[in-house]
Amino acid sequence: MAYFFEEPSRTFNEYLLVPGYSSKECRVENVSLKTPVTKFKKGEEPAITMNIPLVSAVMQAVSDDRMAVALAKEGGISFIFGSQTIENQVAMIKRVKDHKAGFVTSDSNLRPDQTLADVLELKARKGHGTIAITDDGTPDGKILGLVTSRDYRVSRMDPSTKISTFMTPFEKLIYGKAGITLSEANDILWDNKLNALPIIDENQRLTHFVFRKDYDTHKSNPNELLDSHKRYIVGAGVNTRDYEKRIPALVDAGVDILCIDSSEGYSEWQKDTIDFVRAKYGDTVKIGAGNVVDGEGFRFLADAGADFVKIGIGGGSICITREQKGIGRGQATATIEVAKERDKYFEETGVYVPICSDGGIVYDHHMTLALAMGADFIMLGRYFARFDESPTNKLNVNGNYVKEYWGEGSNRARNWQRYDLGGDPRMKFEEGVDSYVPYAGSLHDNVNLSLTKVKSTMCNCGALSIKELQQKAKLTLVSATSIVEGGAHDVILKDASSNAIK
Repeated sequence: MAYFFEEPSRTFNEYLLVPGYSSKECRVENVSLKTPVTKFKKGEEPAITMNIPLVSAVMQAVSDDRMAVALAKEGGISFIFGSQTIENQVAMIKRVKDHKAGFVTSDSNLRPDQTLADVLELKARKGHGTIAITDDGTPDGKILGLVTSRDYRVSRMDPSTKISTFMTPFEKLIYGKAGITLSEANDILWDNKLNALPIIDENQRLTHFVFRKDYDTHKSNPNELLDSHKRYIVGAGVNTRDYEKRIPALVDAGVDILCIDSSEGYSEWQKDTIDFVRAKYGDTVKIGAGNVVDGEGFRFLADAGADFVKIGIGGGSICITREQKGIGRGQATATIEVAKERDKYFEETGVYVPICSDGGIVYDHHMTLALAMGADFIMLGRYFARFDESPTNKLNVNGNYVKEYWGEGSNRARNWQRYDLGGDPRMKFEEGVDSYVPYAGSLHDNVNLSLTKVKSTMCNCGALSIKELQQKAKLTLVSATSIVEGGAHDVILKDASSNAIK
């Protein structure tokens, strides 16, 4: 007969952390959130380590190149969605890798034969005051001049005025040569009191900009996650269908890590995909796999050679897999069991395979619970979809600003590869919904606030690192009544706002 688990399937909301002894060293500024992303042998260091334990989900509504740069600045990794053409995904990876820390690829470009009206339209659309004037209007064309707000006065110029008549011509530009270091570029900026420095190659073609404002941004982002060439680290989602074509293209584009994007990872399809990577690249290409919800599924993927294993089925806010198929497991229970199996696997083999908790995060404190239960890092979709940097539209619905958010299992995403089991390449039914999430502002501000809460809770538990939290944490199940007791109650609130991640 079927196997029955003795314990019920539980969610993060059914647990609380019990405080432990906190020394005087347990202060927020002393907490480290560094965490391994890829597997490593005992006594060795992982090939990739994050500075914060957050990655953005492999979703159309969450992870594109803009999100990847923004999250890498904070110390995390975005996995750019794979439910698009190989060419488009490769282009996104290249834009991230070309966006060296401090070196920005120009996305505001015009030709000299265009007009002031074009300048004003582009500025309104992009929000950038510095526009590169190239021979063909492309980011890497031959640079002929620059236009900034100091070059024109709207009130005194006709909108049809040609750019060539008021731009600062190339002969008068101060620029840096391709190959210059960021430190050298910043020195030129400051010595010449410039706001923007174009970087130009030997053929007078624009390669990047360095902006004065980014100097302050760089200083305010000490956790930036960079590769050995000072480029932002970025991941990409792949499926188990076109991986023989998609993976080589992504690797050639410079992707740092891959993740098999699937609703259920305990399958021969995933092993075949990992086998392809190992046969072609050995261990030089890093690839995570999943999703699984028990120790058996973890061990299968670990034995297959996965660099990390993702946990979670049906726990996402837009996921209806459990409703549609009756399959899944409470995220807390799944995380606890898989973490136990990971530690057992490490004892037996000497290989530590990090685990990623994917789904089930409703409140900020759920992040801390997931880490305490054994997760090395957390994948978030809805959380990141609310921010300026997500690729979806910001709308006003009934007087409130929202952003669009849809699941990869929805008809809107048309991501049949994620849910297909080898049959007809069409979606038979949806496993995700199309929705809105309340708009929340900038990624930087929100991530900083959320992780400050995580660090504060870790201090309450007497832990200064994620590994120490996992060793020292004391967790207790809570009753329905105590959940009510944990929020504001028996008072009339002046402000009905919630602490939930909305």
